[in-house]
Amino acid sequence: MCIQPTAALSVHRTTYLCVCLLTISCMALWRLTENVHPTNPFQPPIPRRDARKFIKTNSSSTISTHDMGISEEEWERLQKALEWPSPDQEITELSESTSPVHSKFSIVGLNQNYSVGEKILVTITARDHKNKLKRYGGDFFQVKLFNSELKASVYGEVVDHRNGTYSASLLLPWEGQAQVSVRLEHSSEVVQILKKYRESSFTRSHYNGHFEGPGPKKNRISEDVPCNLKWGADGNWIKGNCCCEYKDVKTGTVWHCERPKKLSCDKLVYHSRGDLENPLNAFEKQIFSKKLTNVLINGDTQLINVLPKTNNGKPERCRPGLTTPVPAGFYLNDVWKSFVCKTQQFNSAQTGNCLKNKIVYLMGDSTTRQWFENLERKVPGIKRMDLHTPPTGGPLMAVELTNNIIVHWGPHGVPLRFTKMPITDLHYISNDINEIAGGSHAVIVFTLFAHLVFHPLTFYVHEVAKIRQSVVSLLSRAPDTIIIIKSGNTAGYKDIFQSDWYAMQLNTVMQEMFRDIDGVIYFDVWQMTSCHYLRENIHPGPVIVANEVDMFLSFVCPA
Repeated sequence: MCIQPTAALSVHRTTYLCVCLLTISCMALWRLTENVHPTNPFQPPIPRRDARKFIKTNSSSTISTHDMGISEEEWERLQKALEWPSPDQEITELSESTSPVHSKFSIVGLNQNYSVGEKILVTITARDHKNKLKRYGGDFFQVKLFNSELKASVYGEVVDHRNGTYSASLLLPWEGQAQVSVRLEHSSEVVQILKKYRESSFTRSHYNGHFEGPGPKKNRISEDVPCNLKWGADGNWIKGNCCCEYKDVKTGTVWHCERPKKLSCDKLVYHSRGDLENPLNAFEKQIFSKKLTNVLINGDTQLINVLPKTNNGKPERCRPGLTTPVPAGFYLNDVWKSFVCKTQQFNSAQTGNCLKNKIVYLMGDSTTRQWFENLERKVPGIKRMDLHTPPTGGPLMAVELTNNIIVHWGPHGVPLRFTKMPITDLHYISNDINEIAGGSHAVIVFTLFAHLVFHPLTFYVHEVAKIRQSVVSLLSRAPDTIIIIKSGNTAGYKDIFQSDWYAMQLNTVMQEMFRDIDGVIYFDVWQMTSCHYLRENIHPGPVIVANEVDMFLSFVCPA
């Protein structure tokens, strides 16, 4: 049945159209005024659920980009950034691997004198144990320029030409003399093995879960069982009577333990590190030997004369958003001179004034705990609170009442190779950031590298994606919050467990995934630890930590 329009209906329709047009115009005007100063906050790439791209790994589990929490496009970008050449065929004899004895370096066109700010070019030629030129790249070299008397050094980035030759451009940043040092950390054949076991189903790092609860006669009993990360559909690690699963609701990370015989799964109280298990076969152990790992190679070791130069540019004020050049700075008289921004050395009084009315949240591992301990010694009048927690395991807190300074430190969640401690004290960094209101008084520093090198790269990407999501949310609600990412440092370990090559790859992932986020400071301590004269250590020496903390304070209180 059709109803013919009446005059009254026509009047109402006309009025309705006018109201609609007026409403639309007001909304358009409101949006126009709202966007006078448009902001385009970074939105992390969202993985597509409908068409999952599965990543092939050496384990029995398959991982998709959706599992990692990133888009396929971002995974492809990460793969390009992480690309590392490999041998062009399977190596079965030690003689075919790179020899630190036969490999050499030379300085191209060495002049009698240089000026501060000039560069020299160093070339490296890799040869095998038969003194034959290598056909392919992939060797892991570390290059630096140094002067022991001046306690000066600077990092050099190596370029792989993929034909057995490498080059490094070294800046001459100080007046006086300088000398080149080149180390072969790992041959390309060793790096291939590192890549093989990174995604392998072989579990290199083991952990313990400590269960406690009431027994049959109401007496308290305890049971210790092996635990590990569950990653992928089935997980890489399966034990006999498996398993108690513990899923973090917010991150989705799953930790599982072998089921105790007497206690229920809800009685997990403590966590601790377990044994390390070496997956290498006899041949792989040969080319991983200490004689072939982290060895200085021969070359042009003559002294380079560097003359002064007066017209040095002035670095800009430290702030978020600055890029990290190579080199990022250099040591002179054991003081780090940054090329990123204008840094300064802070005495105790200046440190206290800088952190006045600040809450500092240090998160991650024992390398950020070193920052906590440095500030504990440096801030006048600060006192550690007794939280009844382990002094090395934390969490820790120190306060200074006069200037209203609070400094927190806490370890990240499992997997974590710490001594026995309550598992409730282990928090995922992303969850902790979500619980911080933020603001101009809040300073957040986090690191994530040393304890993740034992596990698949895809899991690391997942963890970083969750942290990024939390950081973006925090900066959205409190954009004046200071957020600093402390990169991983060279650790001195050159083995299948904690190779610096693993740490360097994780640094690349972290830097790439935070590249487009405004308001975040990426602090490259890799360069600071790799070029210093102190022996590399997972816990850098006090002089290095002091320079790191001064750099940190220079961002909190820029000159």
